[in-house]
Amino acid sequence: MNPKEKIDWIAERLLDRYGEIEIARSDPLVELVTTILSQNTNDTNRDRAYRSLMERFKTFEGVKDAPTEEIAEAIKIGGLHNQKSMRIKNVLERIMEERKSLDISFLADLPLDRAMSWLLSFPGVGRKTAGIVMLFSFGKPYFPVDTHIKRVTRRLGLVEEKDDPHKRMNELLPQDPDLMRRLHLQLIRLGREVCHPRKPDCANCPVSEHCTVAST
Repeated sequence: MNPKEKIDWIAERLLDRYGEIEIARSDPLVELVTTILSQNTNDTNRDRAYRSLMERFKTFEGVKDAPTEEIAEAIKIGGLHNQKSMRIKNVLERIMEERKSLDISFLADLPLDRAMSWLLSFPGVGRKTAGIVMLFSFGKPYFPVDTHIKRVTRRLGLVEEKDDPHKRMNELLPQDPDLMRRLHLQLIRLGREVCHPRKPDCANCPVSEHCTVAST
């Protein structure tokens, strides 16, 4: 089974296990901010930090104009709050400076590589964050890789240690945003619930047949 055939097989097995996922398009600026908040924390604390941020400042304009210390206090539950507060404020200030409004919908009209380059030019925005915005807000075919996906795809032999996981997975996957969205979320779920960093639950894994860990 070659890598592309293996991806098709994995996608089918995960679809059998988890079913289809209904995914609504997200607001790109909300997606950008919440993904920054998600760095090095879990979804629950990310969501709590975002709610706290918006309860305190009401709008992104309010966040942009607030001192970083106040932003940090609002998002403290999410961890790394001082670092993230500076990143969020810098992102919002630069968007306003360049675009004259807090609107990044123009990215939908750019070629994917140019849109990614623009997002990646922000300090603290890496390929995972930029890819999530492009895939989930604009439906562009870019597959973002987080720590769970990196672990699972390496164990499944799709990504070697020396590989850039984003480059490798985007070479292997078909340019199908619907498949990418579903596979992104289902691989994360597999990594959280089954394919743990230590003591993976191989007996309960739907893809253990082609896993390097399960076979040892």
